[in-house]
This record gives sequence, C-alpha cells and structure tokens, in this order.
Amino acid sequence: MKNRFQVLDGWRGISILLVLAGHLLPLGPKYWQMNAAVAATGMAIFFILSGFLITTILLRNQNIGTFLIRRFMRIIPLAWLVLLAALIFTSSETSLYPPHLLFYANWKPVSLVPATSHFWSLCVEMQFYAMIALLVLLLKSRAFVTLPVLCLSVTAFRYFHSVDISIFTQYRIDEILAGCVLALIYNTNGSILSVISKLSPLYLCPILILSAHPLGGFTAYLRPYLALLLIGSTLSAKDDIWWKKWITCSTLVYIASISYALYVLHGVLRHTWLGDGATLEKYAKRPLLFAVTFGLAHLSTFYYEKYFIQLGKKITSNTGDTSVTTG
Repeated sequence: MKNRFQVLDGWRGISILLVLAGHLLPLGPKYWQMNAAVAATGMAIFFILSGFLITTILLRNQNIGTFLIRRFMRIIPLAWLVLLAALIFTSSETSLYPPHLLFYANWKPVSLVPATSHFWSLCVEMQFYAMIALLVLLLKSRAFVTLPVLCLSVTAFRYFHSVDISIFTQYRIDEILAGCVLALIYNTNGSILSVISKLSPLYLCPILILSAHPLGGFTAYLRPYLALLLIGSTLSAKDDIWWKKWITCSTLVYIASISYALYVLHGVLRHTWLGDGATLEKYAKRPLLFAVTFGLAHLSTFYYEKYFIQLGKKITSNTGDTSVTTG
C-alpha cells in the first residue's frame, strides 16, 4: 500500500480553497446563492478525504490508543488555542466553554457563537473519531462492514426528515462515512474502483456543486456519493492525464499542508477588524485578511502544530505506524 496519496493532497488543497472562497469572496450576485454551494462542496470533499484517510489508517493498524492519541494531538492543540481566544475576546458565557472544548457545540441547543460558527465541522469530525474508535474497539475488523450500512442509514434518515444539509452530526456524518466506503473500495475491491476510475471528474464536479446548492433538490441526498465518485475517479488516474499534473502541483500540496490551520483560523479572523465593515470596506480588507490567515497558518502548521504531532508520534512510537498522509 502506498504511504502517500498525492492526489488526495491536491483535493485537500482544493477543498480548503473552495471553503475560503465560499466564506470570504463574492461569488456572483447574492441571489445565485453560489457562496453556500461552493463552501458546502469544499466541505463535502474534505469529509470524504477524512473518512478515506481515517479508515485507511485503521485498516492498517487497529490500535485505538495510538489512533486517538495521534488524532487528538493533531486536532486539539490548535483548536483549543483558537477556541479559547475566540471565547475570551467575545466575552462569551462560561457555559459555552464545555460544549466548545469537548466538541459538541453543534448539538441542540447549538452553543456556537459567530466567531466559532465554523467549528461545527470539527465537532462532526471529532464525534466521528469517537464513533469509529468505539466500533473498532468493540468489533475489531468486523467494524468496517458496518460503515456502508451506517452511511446509507444516515442518508435515508436525512431523506425521511427532508434535511438536505445541516450542521447536526446525525444529518451530516454520511459525508464522512462515504469517505470510509471509498477507503474500503480502494483497499479491498479493485473491480469497483476500476469502474469508478472510468468516470470523469470534469463532469462530476459541476454535479457535486449542484448537489450542494440550495436549489439542488433531490441531488442533495446524493452529495456524499457524488463526492465519493469524484475523489474515487482520480485515485488511480494515470500520470499522463493533463489534470493529474495540475492537481498534484506543489502549490496545492503546500495549501493542503496548512489546510487545517487555514480552516480554523479564517473563521475566527473574519469576525475581527480584518473582516468587518460595510461591503466596500470589508472587501477592500480581504487581501490583508488572506495574507494574515495564510501567514498565521504557515507558522501554526510548521512550528506550533508540528511540535504536538511529533509528540503524539513519539508517545505512540512503539505501537506501529498509522501515518498515511498529511492532514
């Protein structure tokens, strides 16, 4: 098994760029509602990548202690630092600290404040880590068989409750679980992957955006599976395909490497002086907001976060390697 998935680094870079564009740039007239569609597309891609990589890690090494320590050391140090800063500077009530720091702020009643509103996705992510860790702990290898069933069940649950998109875990986790299914296909079923590889990502991209659009209708329920097909169609792509060189370019790989910090930081910084003001003033400051976000993300990734990631690996050094890729 390859230890790196270069094409996934490219998709990770694309996913965070879509989220940043959806949150920070004017993407056409407001009534087009493209900002919501683009941001949701970026999140769908990100969730697929997460489910894929986490499942691949656990297929290689089912030591749950190692998995949780490394995941928590990857996520928590920056998340807690930014969350504490945001809650303190917004003078938030102390009752909001536990749901934020324990990553259940997206549950009803929602505890998120404007500066932390984007942390809903990290809540979903952390709850997924806990769920899959518990499944593997209890069921061992049999846990992976349950993932496709869980994925389809969540989608059916969304359909019967007419929920096309949501920040609540029970209505959104099928996007991560679809990534788990892709990992199972990639690692255990070459024939299905071969069929998926024949699909064109150039056609799948606009369909995925449609499924993330508020006017996408029934396609919203297919969003996890369209994202699965999009990413899956590129996993076994030959190097001579023109877009393969573009999606694995050094710029996207670099953006992928700082993507977590970009996501965590941009949502808070857009609620500071860098992101406020009337429309003209707000967008005049956008270049500065981007510069500060990317600068802080670089410092965080290669200095602050790196220390804790290496510490997590050191703590678990005798339990086997679960590294697959960045992020």
